[in-house]
Amino acid sequence: MIQAADIREWRTHDVVDPKGHKIGVLEAVYVDTATDEPAVVTVLTGLPTRRRLVFVPLDKALLGPDYVKVSYDRNQVRKAPSIGTDDVLPAEQEPEIFEYYGLAYQPGAGGERQLARR
Repeated sequence: MIQAADIREWRTHDVVDPKGHKIGVLEAVYVDTATDEPAVVTVLTGLPTRRRLVFVPLDKALLGPDYVKVSYDRNQVRKAPSIGTDDVLPAEQEPEIFEYYGLAYQPGAGGERQLARR
């Protein structure tokens, strides 16, 4: 399991798919609010004039020298839910991220968000 302190140090490093193809650059880490463990990262993708942040789960992710390897294909990630580079993840968009990747979404008992940016 990737520890919160470890993954935060990888901001600005490349994010690659299982085949080693570059997806983009790690921009931010979102932790699971129930466990405070890293759950999702945002990856900066696109051309300089059309940049956006796509969400990628960290399940089965591996840290390598100067990169984070996620378990999702580059083409799948590039079509994932995203936000603008200056935007904030709206609470109502959280379930879309999990659904897109086929993962269960579990908000807190009181309806709290599952993800928090760190």
